[in-house]
Amino acid sequence: MVSRNRRYAAVRQAVAWCYRGGSISAEPRINDRIRVPEVRLVGPSGEQVGIVPLAKALELAQEYDLDLVEVAATARPPVCKLMDYGKFKYESAMKAREARKNQAHTVIKEMKLRPKIDPHDYDTKKGHVVRFLKQGDKVKITIMFRGREQSRPELGFRLLQRLASDVEDLGFIESNPKQDGRNMIMVLGPHKKKTEAMAEAREAQAARKAERQGYAHDAESEGEVAEAPAAAAEAPVETPSETPSETPSEA
Repeated sequence: MVSRNRRYAAVRQAVAWCYRGGSISAEPRINDRIRVPEVRLVGPSGEQVGIVPLAKALELAQEYDLDLVEVAATARPPVCKLMDYGKFKYESAMKAREARKNQAHTVIKEMKLRPKIDPHDYDTKKGHVVRFLKQGDKVKITIMFRGREQSRPELGFRLLQRLASDVEDLGFIESNPKQDGRNMIMVLGPHKKKTEAMAEAREAQAARKAERQGYAHDAESEGEVAEAPAAAAEAPVETPSETPSETPSEA
């Protein structure tokens, strides 16, 4: 009962603090914000210094020109580390940004077809499905029936089976064809994971960039080679000056 009352009191205190305009910070406490008599100190290189008074830890932080950062507030005593807190926050933000960049989000693309689709339109739609599967995305294929076509569901089923057979190297049937009102739906899943597709796309982009740079370098080299003969042809040719020959004087 006593512990429950303490929890309620802590909640009321937090609510009152927020109501007065305060906020609960998720960032660790650093330097003068640390309010404990002693801490378990970790050095800049990760070495264990031991339990030291807070004043001594702050003195060491000032000596190393670093910050005293509380990394484990729930420990007894709290664990603090000497580090450059600004650099630490910057590196953490860069890691989080890189993680978000490499994060794979599964996307379901949708492609709609008619049972009596034209061959050219079918090739175009199939090209889109191939591109989606190469990108590591799932594809929802919807066959739309109209009027009397609803009495011929086998047309849509055969079309879906044909499409799945045409792209079987890139994807597989994740959800078999099923009738949904006037439509028939099938879901294709990629053989390649989204992360693998993203990595291959980045490698291909880097290869194209290197190839363009190589072409530019070759063109620049060819231009220099072509300019060399032209410059040599335009350079003036120095001819030896004709000087009158000295004839011996007649005695």
